[in-house]
Amino acid sequence: MIVIKMGGSILKEGASSSLIADLAEITKQHQVVLVHGGGVEVTEIASKLGKEQKFVMSPEGFRSRYTDKETIEIYTMVMAGKLNKQIVLALQNQNINAVGLSGLDASLLRAERKLKLIVVDERGRKKVIDGGYTGKITQVNTTFLTLLLEQGYIPVVTPIALSQDHEPLNVDGDRTAAIVAGALKADKLIMLTDVEGLILNGECIKKISSTEVKEVLPKIGGGMSTKIHAGLEALNQGVNEVIVTMGTTNQPLTSALNYKVGTVIKNE
Repeated sequence: MIVIKMGGSILKEGASSSLIADLAEITKQHQVVLVHGGGVEVTEIASKLGKEQKFVMSPEGFRSRYTDKETIEIYTMVMAGKLNKQIVLALQNQNINAVGLSGLDASLLRAERKLKLIVVDERGRKKVIDGGYTGKITQVNTTFLTLLLEQGYIPVVTPIALSQDHEPLNVDGDRTAAIVAGALKADKLIMLTDVEGLILNGECIKKISSTEVKEVLPKIGGGMSTKIHAGLEALNQGVNEVIVTMGTTNQPLTSALNYKVGTVIKNE
């Protein structure tokens, strides 16, 4: 089984026909769950609707969207209503029997709402703010996912989770993919992004152990650091290996599975 995270950067111009065709080939041999991002489009549409987006920085250096009541409504509309269905349509066009889901459907993703957030302001000082509508995933409905997979469907999951008070919560897409992969005990987690892999000292690292990657985390930029942290979480939950690779190349998934491209991270 393979869990694939399709980053928002890949979706900005629409998933390429090469990527979708490659995915179609992969699904002939493997059970696949697809998790997608799309934050860039959320920001663009929110701006058009007159809701400028606010981003906050954690003390660990992670940049995230501040999600208030109005923002979670826009986020849900764009992610679950627009992007998710665009991906499903593209997959159906390749005769892939895809099912578009958010974490709200069948309580697929349950999460604990973050009541408070510790952020760093523009002067580098820590402060505590209201948590808004963001959450941390606590449970995955693997029974539902397994049922779909066993019947030959490809779940396409939007990273929106259900809170304990039955509210929609914004959850990080990379960590969603990692937690889903861990819950399903997937063989591989493939993270498709807009760079060729983990870049250190100007070179793409082909293979690195989880121990080694922890040592170089301080040298990794914010966007990639989020993916590496998510990858480590997946490995800790029993996923065999994580591959971070570019999603805009020809046959990105097949090439990654054959270790021709990307960075492979394993527990060793």
